[in-house]
Amino acid sequence: MKWERKSSGGFEDRRGMSGGGKAVVGGGIIGVVALLLTMFGGETGQVIGNILNQTQGTTQSSEQVKTRELSDEEITLGQFSEANFVYNNETWTQIFQENGQKYQEPGMVLFDDGVNTSCGSATSAAGPFYCPADQKIYMDLRFFEELRTRFGAKGGDFAIAYVIAHEVGHHIQTLVGTNQKVRQAQEGKGKAAANKLSVAQELQADFYAGVWASRNKEKLEAGDIEEAISAAQAVGDDAIQSKMQGHVQPETFTHGTSAERKAWFMKGYNTGDINQGDIETIYNSIRY
Repeated sequence: MKWERKSSGGFEDRRGMSGGGKAVVGGGIIGVVALLLTMFGGETGQVIGNILNQTQGTTQSSEQVKTRELSDEEITLGQFSEANFVYNNETWTQIFQENGQKYQEPGMVLFDDGVNTSCGSATSAAGPFYCPADQKIYMDLRFFEELRTRFGAKGGDFAIAYVIAHEVGHHIQTLVGTNQKVRQAQEGKGKAAANKLSVAQELQADFYAGVWASRNKEKLEAGDIEEAISAAQAVGDDAIQSKMQGHVQPETFTHGTSAERKAWFMKGYNTGDINQGDIETIYNSIRY
């Protein structure tokens, strides 16, 4: 992906620091493998609450202390992440203006191991997530190595760009009220019905990521879209369940199948039109 240094006042790089309220889950990191069964790109404190329910002990600290220097590669990845965060905000500012609305930028935090959020404390095991309570994206970039080595994603810088765009998609849902509507619709429903609503919300975030990519084609290089598709397919509920438990349980899906995640990302990319991915249409397209 073609990129250049960009800076944002809403971007924080807390890597190489300790303290600030780490959550120690199960005596250490559960691992991306376990939580990918219910997580990736998740929006919400519901997921963080699930993590906290598994917490055996939590250590609190009021200060962050620098514990290590970042490598040159880590520094570059941080700069790349910040640039993509800015590109997303620029794109969505334009889209909102086209629709007579004003865009409010989210925040973004890079961290190691654990982080405090307004949705609770989380470890790296949560994978990348968006917290609607403080409207910030949280990400441990080591997640992408797990995605590549354990789940067969191609890797590459555009996989990171796709995930950032997906998380910004959850922020869009908060701004336009989709998140609130989905939560209200889930009230009183059984687990399977509530999960289907969550799937629709996640697929819409993939669609929004595709819209962002469509609006930034001049930055794309050969293989970038394939990297995004590979990441989307690697974290499909069916792919993860097949690898982790040897069988698939559609009623437990929360993020969508590999095919669905690819399809909705590509629909966003091919159309570049936010009106082609309304939540009701996506929900009605789910056949399980």
